[in-house]
Amino acid sequence: MSDKSHMCLLGLILLSALLSGSSGVDETHVFCSSGEDVRLSCNNALPGCTSTTWNYNRQSAAVELINLGIKMKNIERHERLSLGSDCSLNIKKVTKEDCGYYSCRQFVNGVQGTDAAVYLHVLHVSSSSSQSEIRSGRSVTLSCQLYYDRVSCDYLAGFEGIDLIWVNQAGVNLQTDSRFQISSSGQCIRSLTTTLLNEDHNREWRCQVKQRNQLKTSATYTVKYPTPAETKTASPVTSSKSTAAPTQPDAADTASEPVVCMNAGSLIRVIVIIVEIAVFAAPTVILLQIICVRRAGRKNSHHQKEIEMSTVLQ
Repeated sequence: MSDKSHMCLLGLILLSALLSGSSGVDETHVFCSSGEDVRLSCNNALPGCTSTTWNYNRQSAAVELINLGIKMKNIERHERLSLGSDCSLNIKKVTKEDCGYYSCRQFVNGVQGTDAAVYLHVLHVSSSSSQSEIRSGRSVTLSCQLYYDRVSCDYLAGFEGIDLIWVNQAGVNLQTDSRFQISSSGQCIRSLTTTLLNEDHNREWRCQVKQRNQLKTSATYTVKYPTPAETKTASPVTSSKSTAAPTQPDAADTASEPVVCMNAGSLIRVIVIIVEIAVFAAPTVILLQIICVRRAGRKNSHHQKEIEMSTVLQ
């Protein structure tokens, strides 16, 4: 019984050390929204940074970013990384794929020291509709998600008191407004659904991350209605003209295209009818011409005979 008690006590101590960061590794949790620049501090750095190595570990895949103060070139996000003068790791335009576990490691005379661990959590907001579909009268759903790694986001959010909240420009919780429907898929995904109004153009809604009621970061979504030039309809062509009375050439321009198309169709029909008449009437015309020629020949022959008889009588 005593052995079981000791085992349970040891398990509680290890779990507490893992969650509190007192297991010999200095831990820091950093929150940022996608698109921002972020700085990850190295709390155990030595002067000069030549002994500093930064590693990134996500889903059991370790990648070396900085090796003894020198940035590695054979990594995908090489251009977005830099080493600060205080040995901090700087990441430009953070994406949701950047979330995960970072460790700052020191090597002194070839001997590895204690790691300083940094957990980067990225907040990302996306829309269910494309930009061309965003307009007054349409329904839109915005999804706000906090990206964690290595541990369950729901578990850590519950343990650390993480909460996601949608607010308006004034910071008022939209959960209290019946116009908005707020839904969640766990602790780390919070969706907002509403029908857009005319006055929503250029309006901002923010998703906030709070830890024990303390604001950590927020991501903003701004409603942008497409301009008339971006809508591929005939109306912008008409509306782009001056409000003054149109001159005769303008009126002719607006009507010329359909008239030309209609006359062309009628002309084709007329030509077809003429050709058909010509084809069917051609034998009749030829026969009539033959008859006329023969009659003309007979008349000429009769007239010649009359002339000859008149000559004889004289």
